[in-house]
This record gives sequence, structure tokens and C-alpha cells, in this order.
Amino acid sequence: MSEKMLSRLMSSSIRSLDREYNCTVRLLDDSEYTCTIQRDAKGQYLFDLICHHLNLLEKDYFGIRYVDPDKQRHWLEFSKSIAKQMKSQPPFTMCLRVKFYPPDPAALREEITRYLVFLQVKRDLYHGRLLCKTSDAALLAAYILQAEIGDYDPGKHPEGYCSKFQFFPKHSEKLERRIAEIHKTELIGQTPEVSELNFLRKAQMLETYGVDPHPCKDVSGNPAFLAFTPFGFTVLQGNRRIHFLTWEEVTKLKFEAKTFHIYANQNEDRKIILTYFAPTPEACKHLWKCGVENQAFYKLEKSSQVRTVSSSNVFFKGSRFRYSGKVAKEVMEQSAKIKRDPPEIHRAGMVPSRSCPSITHGPRLTSVPRTRRRAVHISIMEGLESLRDSAHSTPVRSVSHGESFMSSRGHLVERGEASTSAVISDETYSPSDSVLPTPIAEHGVEMPAARHLNGAPCSIDEEKESVAGSSSEAQATQTKSGRRVLQAASTKATTNSEVEDLHKFILSVLRLFLVTIGLLFALLLLLIMLTESDLDIAFLRDIRKTPEFQQFHIEYFCPLRRWFACKLRWMGGFIISN
Repeated sequence: MSEKMLSRLMSSSIRSLDREYNCTVRLLDDSEYTCTIQRDAKGQYLFDLICHHLNLLEKDYFGIRYVDPDKQRHWLEFSKSIAKQMKSQPPFTMCLRVKFYPPDPAALREEITRYLVFLQVKRDLYHGRLLCKTSDAALLAAYILQAEIGDYDPGKHPEGYCSKFQFFPKHSEKLERRIAEIHKTELIGQTPEVSELNFLRKAQMLETYGVDPHPCKDVSGNPAFLAFTPFGFTVLQGNRRIHFLTWEEVTKLKFEAKTFHIYANQNEDRKIILTYFAPTPEACKHLWKCGVENQAFYKLEKSSQVRTVSSSNVFFKGSRFRYSGKVAKEVMEQSAKIKRDPPEIHRAGMVPSRSCPSITHGPRLTSVPRTRRRAVHISIMEGLESLRDSAHSTPVRSVSHGESFMSSRGHLVERGEASTSAVISDETYSPSDSVLPTPIAEHGVEMPAARHLNGAPCSIDEEKESVAGSSSEAQATQTKSGRRVLQAASTKATTNSEVEDLHKFILSVLRLFLVTIGLLFALLLLLIMLTESDLDIAFLRDIRKTPEFQQFHIEYFCPLRRWFACKLRWMGGFIISN
């Protein structure tokens, strides 16, 4: 008896262990929060645990990110079970990140929220996601220095102390001297809170603030980075922002397999469609879901206005998704009601970070400017590798009025002549984190010959230098050949788009036909069951009296019913005998 009870207790304890999973979440300061969750626990439960641990009330700006075994990033959906979302085996590993960047960090109610956003933007700067001019970079780095080590002290900070810090993927001794100069002279007396706020105010004005880049390719096969910011949708190539659409202009986001479409109305009479290709269908779906969530968060006035969206217009096809959180305006209104004593903040200070280190031990021994280096301490939970440097400089092609592909080169040149705001950095945009390690697949679209000078691909800056040094005759010849190639590429892209639309239409018609046939067959079966039943309804009595039904009943229905009854009796006898 006692042995049976012991075995029951052991089996119940084993089952309870199977229902619990260990979960580790890397926080923004690179500390780790470990907990045990039930097998059926939802994402909201884990997120609330983390926010309680951090004493965080303005939590709607944050999210939990994880990476599946295929190195694809995902945001944890709070309304779904954690175990069902994770494709890997427990223990689960995730990380807390800013999901929706506040449009105005200074308007955040609590200092703890600003500090966490500061850590995220600092991480973005280190991994190359936040690009800026050299002058802005020096000021941002000086703010970080002031927040971490305080006022300059000759006794504690010897000559070249900035070389022990790594603020960017790449910087030179000249930039280090400028950072030290600002730190020594302009930031004296600033507390960490003030320095962090000034850092966020400066970062907020940059064009890549809030950018979480998604690597893609345009219709010509040229690499690009797509991103969603608090202010709209942006496309980055090379060191330029070649497209920017406000959330009010974006009307629809759609994807199918690896193809991602952005529909926008820039003017009343000008509609455009931007088309890009993601590395994998999973990456494209993740890009689409991020766009849907960001548009709902920043554009809508109330969460009650959120609607379920479909990824495709094709009949009975595509993914459906609905954003389930609050919108930005509601978050701000809720934050204004917070009334409590400011929570204590434990700043990381000078502690070296594993995924976003501020300190690299040991001074640099040579005066040669640093070459671009990969982030060797990238977070394991990001599960992402760094990309090699590349000149993503060719403009995107977009679809105007859904009729033809329109080259963006003209628009880019006009912007460059009218204003220099399109250039976001002195460096090529090549983020070393938060990008997929999967190589971007080719889509059979050849790069236009206009991309090549003297038989070799070149960047925008190299093109300008080459054109400036060539003769006027060569310029005219190159312009004509470039136009011919662009026209040919536009015609080819238009043809491909028309063929793709035709295929989609045919598939949609076939699906509609098959669904219609299925519904008619189901209705016919239902009608036969009703007429053969004992229901005494006028129209059923009329059907039963028709000679066609009586013939069907005698020649087909009765033999079929006897056959089924025989088979059922045989199966029942077989089961009973066994």
C-alpha cells in the first residue's frame, strides 16, 4: 500500500515538473532575470513579472524578444501561450527591449522609464543602428561618458581615457579627442539623470532614432534596410534615407511569401507602392507584423479602433493579425495619472557589458584610426550575427498608381541638391546587430547597368566623384545609356508585376470556384438528409412527392443506406470479438 502511494506521489511530482519551465530574460543593463513559469503561462504573465522586478509602470513601450532555432527574431505575443510560441526546447532565453520608441523621451513620466530607454538607444548607437554626423556622435558619446563616470577628474582620468570606451562600431583618435574635450568643458556639473535626458533629446532629432532595421532587397536586387520609427516608415540605403512615409500616408501593409508591399498616399492624386523582398517568408511575416503594430500604436487615437488585418487581398489566403496593446495616446494619458515616489534606480555605471560594452580594457597602442570592427560581445539571446560592410547605395524603385515602376534616382538627386538632410551619416549604414544572419536571397532580377561605372559597382559618392571628373560628352553618353537601362528595367518590372497580378487573380478565381463547389455539395447533402428525415415541413413534403425523388430514394439512397448499415454491423462485430 505504501509503495503505491509513493509511486503516485513521485508520478505527480514528475508531472508537475513537466508543467513548469525555466525562463531567463536578459534585461537592458545586461543583467539577467530568471524565473519559473507554468506550461500554459501566457506572455503577459512573464512581462508583468519583469516589470514588477524593475518597478516599471510605463511598460507599454517595451516588449520581450526571442530568437527561434532558425535565427529569426520574434516579439513575444502577450495574449498567447509562451510554450506554444517558442520553437526551441526549455529552458527559454529571451531579452527585454524597447519595442515602441517614445516620440518624445522627455515627456516620459518617470525617470526609470527614461533610463531604460537611454540604455536601449545607447545600445543602438554601439551596434550601428543609430547613425549620425561626427559632430553629433561626439556630443552623444560625451553625454554617455558624463552619465557613467561623472565630471572630469585629472586624477582619475589620465590622457586618452576615452580610448577605453567603445561608443560606436568605429571611431578615430580625432573623434576621441573631441569627445574628451566636450566632456571636460561643456558637461561639468551634469548629473546622470540630466546627461541621460540630454542624450535622448539629441538622439530623438536623428533620422535613425527608433530604427530597428530589417534587411531586404528592392526589385532591382539592391540591399536595403526597412524600418519603422515613431514618425513613420523609412528605407535606408548606403548612408542615405531614400524613402520616408509618415504613418498618415501609409494606407496598407501587405506581404506574400518573401514579398513585402507598402501602399501609401503622398498626395491626393499620387499613390505609390513600394515593393521589397525579405530573406525568408518568416522574416517577411515578422516585418509585416512589426509594421502593423507600429502603425496601430503611433497612428490610432484609441485601442478600440484597432482592427484585424489580413496580409493579402487574395481570397481565402494570407495571415491575419491584430495588435492587442494600448496606443501611444492612451499610454501618455495613463502615464499622466501616475502618482508615487520615484523608484530607486541602480545604474550599471562602469561595469563592462557583455552585449553592449562601454569599456574595452586596455588603451589603444597605435594612432592609426580604428577600422570597422564587429561587435564581438553581441548578445547570445539576440542570436544574430554581424553583417559585413557593404555600400547599399542604389535607390529603390517604387510603383506609381500601380501601373509602372518609377525610379527613385531622380527624387534622391533632387533631395541631395535641395537639402543635405537625406544623408544620415558619414558611414555606410551597416548595423552589426538586430539584423538577420541569413543571406538575402536573389530573386532573379538583374542589377541595372547604370549601377556600374567602368564595369564595377560603385557607391553614390563614388558615382558623384567619377561623374564630376569625366567630360561633358561622357556624361551625356552615360546619361542616355542609364536612361535606356532604367526604361528597360522599368518595362521588365512592369511586365513581371502584371504577370504576378494575373497569377494571383487566376488563383483567386480557382479558390472561389472550389469553395463554391464545396458549399453546393454540402448543401446538397444537407437537403438529402432533411428530405429523408421525419421532419414534416411543407416544402419537404412537396419534394418527397416528386417522381425524381422517389426514384432517387429507391435506386440510390436505400441501397447505399443498407450498404453502410452492413459495414457498420461488421465493424461493430469485429471490435466486440477482439
